[in-house]
Amino acid sequence: MPLDPQAATVLAELGAGKLPDLSTLPPEIVRKAFRELLARDAESVALPSIEDSTFPGPAGPVPVRVYRPETSHALPLLVYFHGGGFVLCDLETHDPVCRMLAKQAGCVVVSVDYRLAPEAKFPAAPEDCYAALLWSTTHARSLGVDPSRVAVAGDSAGGNLAAVVALLAKERGGPSLVHQLLVYPVTDFNLDTPSYLEHADGYLLTRDMMRWFWNHYLARPEDGAHPMASPLRARDLRGLPPATVLSAEFDPLRDEGEAYAARLRAAGVPTELRRYDGMIHGFFGMTARIDRAREAARDAARTLREAFAG
Repeated sequence: MPLDPQAATVLAELGAGKLPDLSTLPPEIVRKAFRELLARDAESVALPSIEDSTFPGPAGPVPVRVYRPETSHALPLLVYFHGGGFVLCDLETHDPVCRMLAKQAGCVVVSVDYRLAPEAKFPAAPEDCYAALLWSTTHARSLGVDPSRVAVAGDSAGGNLAAVVALLAKERGGPSLVHQLLVYPVTDFNLDTPSYLEHADGYLLTRDMMRWFWNHYLARPEDGAHPMASPLRARDLRGLPPATVLSAEFDPLRDEGEAYAARLRAAGVPTELRRYDGMIHGFFGMTARIDRAREAARDAARTLREAFAG
């Protein structure tokens, strides 16, 4: 399909074909620009309870934000990991997405502000995220959640972390998960797939940006082969929780996300792949600008509701 007209308008306004060379910029400058960018494209949903907290992580306190769509009884739990190439974004950039999922899926959402690269290299982020899952389930009573109905989710680098946390939960004996929602996830340290080559430039996320992200995230290139960095390279995906993978047609990450969905299916994991034709990387958070983003949000929330219902 052709590029969606609304997505094309977003790209034109951002000057996506003339993005600066990230290799010339420090992460702090890029982080500030992304905060401003993401704040303008998402709708915000009112909720009765939003609380900031911290928990003791592997290397110190890890901030979290807890979203409750209602407070009268125990709800399912979604632990959410934000995207941003392991280098960018935070609780604020993904606040609208977490509000939306809490409201539409009818669950408590715990959003995790894991350590970022390059200040904290791999495997800091996945270890923080797994620790957040443990903390959330251990404190189910105080959070007002049902520990038997827990899912993980994330977008882009956060999709990578959600997939990795699901793998770690299987390998380390829990907690048990009912679903993993992976939104255009990073699944492999490989910049040479057809979608990387076809959509290397001009569609917001570029091949050079992903190279910049990986260079900041990994202490050494060999670490990219580790399944905690590249879950597509995990030897055994059997026994993982059911999955939903969302991909976007004009996204460099399209092929690796779809390849992960195929491997999950081959391993006997119930998996649904939804490709959003005409869409670009990042569209899931652009509900104020793109109709198909609202559609994808509704689809994701419906999937979670069904997973929580058993």
